[in-house]
Amino acid sequence: MDTATLLSLLRRLAQAKPGQDALQLPADLTPHEALQAVRAAVGVLEPPVASVPRSAGRLGAARIHIDGASRGNPGPAGIGVLILGADGGVVERLHRGIGKATNNVAEYRALLLGLERTLALGVEDLEVRSDSELLVRQLQGRYRVKHPGLLPLYEASRKQIAGFRRFEVRHVPRELNAEADALANLGIDEETRAVRQPDTRDDR
Repeated sequence: MDTATLLSLLRRLAQAKPGQDALQLPADLTPHEALQAVRAAVGVLEPPVASVPRSAGRLGAARIHIDGASRGNPGPAGIGVLILGADGGVVERLHRGIGKATNNVAEYRALLLGLERTLALGVEDLEVRSDSELLVRQLQGRYRVKHPGLLPLYEASRKQIAGFRRFEVRHVPRELNAEADALANLGIDEETRAVRQPDTRDDR
């Protein structure tokens, strides 16, 4: 979810009125949209959690939510990774822009970032959740990887996955992956702003 869309949803949500043990939403806002906006806003606005140093010990088990976003497909793309510990608490939130890419490439780049970081944290049992049916089905062996642009990313992912004692990947609806989506779009936004910044260096 990009920043403009999130802001629009929040403005509509702000028009809600309290009712008797219920919240009366505006007529043009569905409960699904309201929930999605709230979850995405939490992901964007909540202060980032400090990284867990490797010296703090092995994390053991973790769950990650991953997402890749592309505005144009291909177009400016970003990736987001939410790392949760075994108790469900947030360990890290990661996001970055990756330049111009397709949505499917961004999904795999997000996966690779999540795999690399959780291996560095000492994770042995990993569960990955993604709203990309293509990525999930390919990793499960249910879909073949035919696109030449995805094959190297798929093979790199399989090599990383081999480093875990237990690995599971699950498909989830987009509304259950809203925070990773918000992080991916934040990556695009930050890279876009950086590109637009004028060069103020003295060339003399």
